[in-house]
Amino acid sequence: MKTPQVKLKRIAAITMVRNDDFFLHRWLKYYGDQFGPENLYIYLDGTDQPVPQNAGAAHIEKLPHTDLSRAAGDKYRIGKLNELARELLETYDIVIGCDCDEFLIVDPKTNKTLAEYLSEIQIKNTVSGLGLDVGQNMKTESVLDTKKPILHQREYALLSTRYTKPVVKTTPLDWGSGFHSISGHNFHIDKNLYLLHFGAVDMQMLVRKAAARGADWLAHLRRRGNGTINAVTALPAHGEEWLTRARILQTFARPIYALDKPGMLGIKRVVKIPTRFKKSGI
Repeated sequence: MKTPQVKLKRIAAITMVRNDDFFLHRWLKYYGDQFGPENLYIYLDGTDQPVPQNAGAAHIEKLPHTDLSRAAGDKYRIGKLNELARELLETYDIVIGCDCDEFLIVDPKTNKTLAEYLSEIQIKNTVSGLGLDVGQNMKTESVLDTKKPILHQREYALLSTRYTKPVVKTTPLDWGSGFHSISGHNFHIDKNLYLLHFGAVDMQMLVRKAAARGADWLAHLRRRGNGTINAVTALPAHGEEWLTRARILQTFARPIYALDKPGMLGIKRVVKIPTRFKKSGI
């Protein structure tokens, strides 16, 4: 007997971006393929920001840019995105909020698209994917070829509580800064969802960004390196059994100062990204 198809829920994806054309282009392509570009909502932070060529039917609004401290900037951005999410949840079943260098994927072994999977599972307010902070192994991996898929060029990730974020929500609860928590509410890590963060995917890219921010930033990067890149370069890579272990740890080991966030008891583990994740197209 043929399994009946699940009716797809209405899903929107939202982000806010400044000076990050490389990742925004890929964010539009990935989430547009998953949910349709007409269901993407993007704030460009600055009227000087160009609209990406592949924006298509995505909803893009330019906002005036104001120089703020990092903490104030984070608070401002999440405030705007929480307002947008509340508005969208009046007509959408699910809203996904994340930075433009973050990609929520469903494990290809499910044989489901992300839209199908999210439409099938029971979501109690929010759901998280396990955070994988993808980095460049400086011993074995070359400079990123921007014309090729990222996961065809990068094999390692640091298991990261920082990126196990409740990026999927079905009710108008507010995200904390950076989407890292839903204040006052528990989080739930789904067994087949992963949030891949690519901010440290290429050292050369980080050097360019640091140089644009000033000599002090560049000197700091050259002196200390990048934590994720340092880890995936120096630490041994473990197998996918650590994906399950990390999910269990992050579910039950909470920092005493932040019970609404995941913990790892101080354990640092690098994993080899499963080859099948390349099917995500990222």
